Amino acid sequence: MKQFIKKYIKFIIGIMVLMLVVVVFVQTMKTTALETGLLKDWRSASVGRRENAVKVLTASDKDLGLLVACVDKMAELPDSGDMSVRDAAELCYVGLQLKNNI
Repeated sequence: MKQFIKKYIKFIIGIMVLMLVVVVFVQTMKTTALETGLLKDWRSASVGRRENAVKVLTASDKDLGLLVACVDKMAELPDSGDMSVRDAAELCYVGLQLKNNI
């Protein structure tokens, strides 16, 4: 009976360790590209990552600093954390194009 309990406890501990490893692995793989992330991810990203994301989303180096500043401003708005970076960059880009064409 004691052997059975020891084996059972070892089995349960092994399963728990395996589950912990899987959870840690999934969490480390969860890092996403900033372009497909949310504005709450934008706030914690470095300036280089922000610039690269805007370059990818707009396919242009023109007015890069202005677009990054615009998305930064949008990220500071209350309850903006759930908005996607893609949508915010698109709004800034369209607004900049409208301003330049008027």
